[in-house]
Amino acid sequence: MTLYEAHKGNSYCIMGLYVEPAITRRLQALGLNDGTIVNVLNRKKHGALIIRVRGTRLALGRHISSNIEIVDCGQEADSGLERSIIRESGEAGHEE
Repeated sequence: MTLYEAHKGNSYCIMGLYVEPAITRRLQALGLNDGTIVNVLNRKKHGALIIRVRGTRLALGRHISSNIEIVDCGQEADSGLERSIIRESGEAGHEE
């Protein structure tokens, strides 16, 4: 799913930036890195998207937001939690 497809009011985790290298560097300098949580604050009629990232509001155009891969934070957190539980139960089994 891309950031352009995100719904207003939801939180998402950044999975990848697939824009030009100069834009990628600038977005990373602004805090948009893999694993960063962003909140979608508003969507404008012509494709602009306003997000909150690390306490700062950013406006992104359609070209940029449609090339940022995201995942719903709830889905990512659930799968991370499952991996953590499996890892802990496996380690506990080895200790006994």
